[in-house]
Amino acid sequence: QVQLVESGGGLVQPGGSLRLSCAASGSIFSIVAMGWYRQASGKQRELVASINAGGGLNYADSVKGRFTISRDNAKNTVYLQMNSLKPEDTEVYYCNGRIYYSETRWDDFWGQGTQVTVSS
Repeated sequence: QVQLVESGGGLVQPGGSLRLSCAASGSIFSIVAMGWYRQASGKQRELVASINAGGGLNYADSVKGRFTISRDNAKNTVYLQMNSLKPEDTEVYYCNGRIYYSETRWDDFWGQGTQVTVSS
């Protein structure tokens, strides 16, 4: 049906930057919203940032002013620019898409996850 493929994770020093990308492909009728979540071992997955079809943005308080979410509608791709990274940002980051795969059917789709590690 729909696949989300993430890229851009890795190891960065505190204060550094990374840019995550997530491309959606497959049977896409329309995209309601896309976003990024993160999950540390033993903890619940939490919203980092999201962007809806109308361009509305939502950020977790912990990343406001440091992270920026954006999208390329032509490419069905969402980006997460992460600046001023801190060790506590070290988690697995998951892309999420709420996507209509037909005119009337939608679902929440997830990427495979990409590790972000902030360490000196």
